[in-house]
Amino acid sequence: MATTAHLPAATRPAPAPARRTAVIAGALYLLTFVTSIPTLGLYAPVRDDAGFVLGDGSATGVLAGISLEVALALSCVATAVVLFPVVRRRSETAALGFLAARVLEAGLILLGVVSLLSVVALRDDVAGTAGVDASSLVTAGRVLTTVYDGTFLVGQSLMPVVSAVFLGTVLYRSGLVPRLIPAIGLLGAPLLLASDIAIAWGGYEQGSPLAGLAALPIAVWEFALGVWLLVKGFRPVG
Repeated sequence: MATTAHLPAATRPAPAPARRTAVIAGALYLLTFVTSIPTLGLYAPVRDDAGFVLGDGSATGVLAGISLEVALALSCVATAVVLFPVVRRRSETAALGFLAARVLEAGLILLGVVSLLSVVALRDDVAGTAGVDASSLVTAGRVLTTVYDGTFLVGQSLMPVVSAVFLGTVLYRSGLVPRLIPAIGLLGAPLLLASDIAIAWGGYEQGSPLAGLAALPIAVWEFALGVWLLVKGFRPVG
Protein backbone atom coordinates (compact mmCIF):
# COMPACT_ATOMS: atom_id res chain seq x y z
CA MET A 1 0.00 0.00 0.00
CA ALA A 2 1.49 3.34 -1.06
CA THR A 3 1.92 6.01 1.53
CA THR A 4 2.45 9.72 1.16
CA ALA A 5 5.14 11.36 3.25
CA HIS A 6 4.24 14.64 4.88
CA LEU A 7 6.89 17.12 5.85
CA PRO A 8 6.62 18.58 9.31
CA ALA A 9 5.22 22.12 9.29
CA ALA A 10 8.58 23.54 10.39
CA THR A 11 10.42 22.05 7.37
CA ARG A 12 7.90 22.70 4.61
CA PRO A 13 9.06 25.22 1.99
CA ALA A 14 7.47 28.63 2.32
CA PRO A 15 4.82 29.17 -0.38
CA ALA A 16 5.94 31.38 -3.27
CA PRO A 17 4.33 34.82 -3.22
CA ALA A 18 1.65 35.27 -5.87
CA ARG A 19 2.61 36.86 -9.17
CA ARG A 20 -0.25 39.29 -8.79
CA THR A 21 1.16 40.55 -5.51
CA ALA A 22 4.51 41.22 -7.17
CA VAL A 23 2.93 43.08 -10.08
CA ILE A 24 0.86 45.30 -7.79
CA ALA A 25 3.80 46.02 -5.50
CA GLY A 26 6.07 46.79 -8.45
CA ALA A 27 3.53 49.12 -10.02
CA LEU A 28 3.06 50.93 -6.72
CA TYR A 29 6.80 51.41 -6.27
CA LEU A 30 7.06 52.90 -9.76
CA LEU A 31 4.06 55.10 -8.97
CA THR A 32 5.97 56.58 -6.04
CA PHE A 33 8.59 57.74 -8.56
CA VAL A 34 6.04 59.19 -10.96
CA THR A 35 4.37 61.15 -8.15
CA SER A 36 7.49 62.35 -6.32
CA ILE A 37 10.03 63.53 -8.91
CA PRO A 38 7.90 66.25 -10.62
CA THR A 39 7.23 68.04 -7.33
CA LEU A 40 10.81 69.36 -7.26
CA GLY A 41 9.96 71.61 -10.18
CA LEU A 42 6.28 72.17 -9.45
CA TYR A 43 7.01 73.63 -6.01
CA ALA A 44 9.59 76.10 -7.34
CA PRO A 45 7.21 79.10 -7.24
CA VAL A 46 6.34 78.69 -3.56
CA ARG A 47 9.89 77.76 -2.49
CA ASP A 48 11.90 80.26 -4.52
CA ASP A 49 9.62 83.32 -4.52
CA ALA A 50 8.85 84.92 -1.16
CA GLY A 51 6.16 86.96 -2.90
CA PHE A 52 4.16 83.86 -3.88
CA VAL A 53 1.97 84.22 -0.80
CA LEU A 54 1.21 87.79 -1.89
CA GLY A 55 -0.03 86.66 -5.29
CA ASP A 56 3.12 86.52 -7.40
CA GLY A 57 3.24 83.83 -10.08
CA SER A 58 0.81 80.99 -10.62
CA ALA A 59 -0.46 78.51 -8.06
CA THR A 60 -1.39 75.88 -10.65
CA GLY A 61 1.91 74.03 -10.46
CA VAL A 62 1.90 74.06 -6.67
CA LEU A 63 -1.61 72.60 -6.57
CA ALA A 64 -0.56 69.94 -9.08
CA GLY A 65 2.41 69.06 -6.86
CA ILE A 66 0.14 68.83 -3.84
CA SER A 67 -2.16 66.43 -5.72
CA LEU A 68 0.80 64.28 -6.71
CA GLU A 69 2.07 64.13 -3.13
CA VAL A 70 -1.32 62.98 -1.86
CA ALA A 71 -1.09 60.15 -4.39
CA LEU A 72 2.49 59.53 -3.25
CA ALA A 73 1.41 59.18 0.38
CA LEU A 74 -1.29 56.68 -0.56
CA SER A 75 1.17 54.73 -2.71
CA CYS A 76 3.66 54.52 0.18
CA VAL A 77 1.10 52.93 2.46
CA ALA A 78 -0.17 50.66 -0.31
CA THR A 79 3.31 49.22 -1.00
CA ALA A 80 3.64 48.19 2.65
CA VAL A 81 0.12 46.75 2.82
CA VAL A 82 0.63 44.67 -0.34
CA LEU A 83 4.08 43.39 0.70
CA PHE A 84 3.23 42.86 4.37
CA PRO A 85 2.12 39.20 4.01
CA VAL A 86 5.22 38.38 1.95
CA VAL A 87 7.63 39.96 4.43
CA ARG A 88 5.76 38.61 7.45
CA ARG A 89 6.32 35.01 6.33
CA ARG A 90 10.05 35.66 6.69
CA SER A 91 10.12 38.07 9.64
CA GLU A 92 7.17 39.53 11.53
CA THR A 93 9.43 42.17 13.10
CA ALA A 94 10.66 43.33 9.70
CA ALA A 95 7.12 43.35 8.32
CA LEU A 96 5.84 45.53 11.16
CA GLY A 97 8.88 47.80 10.94
CA PHE A 98 8.45 48.24 7.19
CA LEU A 99 4.74 48.94 7.54
CA ALA A 100 5.31 51.45 10.36
CA ALA A 101 8.01 53.28 8.37
CA ARG A 102 5.78 53.59 5.31
CA VAL A 103 2.81 54.80 7.36
CA LEU A 104 4.99 57.40 9.09
CA GLU A 105 6.38 58.48 5.73
CA ALA A 106 2.88 58.93 4.34
CA GLY A 107 1.76 60.85 7.41
CA LEU A 108 4.69 63.26 7.16
CA ILE A 109 4.10 63.74 3.44
CA LEU A 110 0.50 64.71 4.16
CA LEU A 111 1.64 67.09 6.91
CA GLY A 112 3.89 68.78 4.35
CA VAL A 113 0.96 68.94 1.94
CA VAL A 114 -1.14 70.68 4.58
CA SER A 115 1.59 73.28 5.13
CA LEU A 116 1.69 74.14 1.41
CA LEU A 117 -2.09 74.15 1.19
CA SER A 118 -1.99 76.73 3.98
CA VAL A 119 0.33 78.92 1.91
CA VAL A 120 -2.08 78.71 -1.03
CA ALA A 121 -5.00 79.53 1.29
CA LEU A 122 -3.18 82.63 2.58
CA ARG A 123 -2.51 83.65 -1.00
CA ASP A 124 -6.20 83.32 -1.85
CA ASP A 125 -7.15 85.40 1.19
CA VAL A 126 -4.79 88.17 0.11
CA ALA A 127 -6.44 88.31 -3.32
CA GLY A 128 -9.68 89.54 -1.78
CA THR A 129 -8.31 91.67 1.04
CA ALA A 130 -7.10 95.27 0.97
CA GLY A 131 -4.44 96.72 3.25
CA VAL A 132 -2.87 93.43 4.32
CA ASP A 133 0.42 93.33 6.21
CA ALA A 134 2.71 92.01 3.48
CA SER A 135 5.70 91.38 5.74
CA SER A 136 3.66 89.25 8.14
CA LEU A 137 2.26 87.19 5.29
CA VAL A 138 5.72 86.66 3.81
CA THR A 139 6.96 85.53 7.22
CA ALA A 140 4.03 83.13 7.58
CA GLY A 141 4.72 81.76 4.10
CA ARG A 142 8.37 81.17 4.94
CA VAL A 143 7.45 79.40 8.18
CA LEU A 144 5.05 77.08 6.36
CA THR A 145 7.57 76.24 3.63
CA THR A 146 10.16 75.57 6.35
CA VAL A 147 7.69 73.13 7.91
CA TYR A 148 7.43 71.43 4.52
CA ASP A 149 11.23 71.16 4.31
CA GLY A 150 11.29 69.53 7.74
CA THR A 151 8.59 67.02 6.87
CA PHE A 152 10.41 66.22 3.62
CA LEU A 153 13.69 65.58 5.43
CA VAL A 154 12.16 63.22 7.96
CA GLY A 155 9.41 61.74 5.80
CA GLN A 156 10.79 61.39 2.27
CA SER A 157 14.47 61.09 3.18
CA LEU A 158 14.83 59.46 6.60
CA MET A 159 11.88 57.03 6.47
CA PRO A 160 13.11 55.40 3.21
CA VAL A 161 16.30 54.58 5.13
CA VAL A 162 14.24 52.66 7.69
CA SER A 163 12.20 50.96 4.96
CA ALA A 164 15.35 49.89 3.12
CA VAL A 165 16.77 48.29 6.26
CA PHE A 166 13.66 46.26 7.09
CA LEU A 167 12.55 45.28 3.58
CA GLY A 168 16.05 45.04 2.13
CA THR A 169 17.22 42.67 4.86
CA VAL A 170 14.33 40.27 4.27
CA LEU A 171 14.69 40.32 0.48
CA TYR A 172 18.45 39.85 0.67
CA ARG A 173 18.26 36.88 3.04
CA SER A 174 15.33 35.20 1.31
CA GLY A 175 16.51 35.61 -2.28
CA LEU A 176 13.01 36.56 -3.44
CA VAL A 177 14.69 39.07 -5.78
CA PRO A 178 18.31 39.21 -7.02
CA ARG A 179 20.45 40.04 -4.01
CA LEU A 180 22.12 42.92 -5.83
CA ILE A 181 18.87 44.93 -5.63
CA PRO A 182 18.44 44.89 -1.82
CA ALA A 183 22.23 45.15 -1.42
CA ILE A 184 22.08 48.57 -3.08
CA GLY A 185 19.41 49.64 -0.59
CA LEU A 186 21.31 48.27 2.40
CA LEU A 187 24.51 50.02 1.32
CA GLY A 188 22.67 53.24 0.52
CA ALA A 189 20.79 53.39 3.83
CA PRO A 190 23.74 54.48 6.04
CA LEU A 191 24.87 56.93 3.33
CA LEU A 192 21.49 58.64 3.23
CA LEU A 193 21.22 58.55 7.01
CA ALA A 194 24.59 60.32 7.32
CA SER A 195 23.44 62.90 4.78
CA ASP A 196 20.19 63.52 6.66
CA ILE A 197 22.13 64.09 9.87
CA ALA A 198 24.49 66.48 8.07
CA ILE A 199 21.53 68.44 6.69
CA ALA A 200 19.80 68.57 10.08
CA TRP A 201 22.99 69.96 11.65
CA GLY A 202 23.49 72.55 8.91
CA GLY A 203 26.34 70.84 7.08
CA TYR A 204 24.80 71.56 3.68
CA GLU A 205 21.46 72.42 2.12
CA GLN A 206 18.72 69.88 1.53
CA GLY A 207 18.67 70.43 -2.23
CA SER A 208 22.45 70.48 -2.68
CA PRO A 209 24.32 68.12 -5.06
CA LEU A 210 25.75 66.25 -2.05
CA ALA A 211 22.25 65.55 -0.75
CA GLY A 212 21.16 64.33 -4.18
CA LEU A 213 24.19 62.08 -4.51
CA ALA A 214 23.57 60.55 -1.06
CA ALA A 215 19.95 59.81 -1.96
CA LEU A 216 20.80 58.17 -5.29
CA PRO A 217 21.43 54.57 -4.06
CA ILE A 218 18.10 54.45 -2.22
CA ALA A 219 16.35 55.81 -5.29
CA VAL A 220 18.05 53.16 -7.46
CA TRP A 221 17.10 50.40 -5.02
CA GLU A 222 13.42 51.35 -4.97
CA PHE A 223 13.24 51.87 -8.73
CA ALA A 224 15.04 48.59 -9.47
CA LEU A 225 12.80 46.73 -7.04
CA GLY A 226 9.70 48.16 -8.67
CA VAL A 227 10.84 47.23 -12.18
CA TRP A 228 11.90 43.71 -11.15
CA LEU A 229 8.66 42.94 -9.32
CA LEU A 230 6.57 44.29 -12.17
CA VAL A 231 8.44 42.45 -14.93
CA LYS A 232 9.81 39.31 -13.26
CA GLY A 233 8.00 38.88 -9.95
CA PHE A 234 9.34 37.06 -6.91
CA ARG A 235 11.80 34.23 -7.33
CA PRO A 236 10.65 30.80 -6.12
CA VAL A 237 12.57 29.95 -2.98
CA GLY A 238 12.55 27.04 -0.58
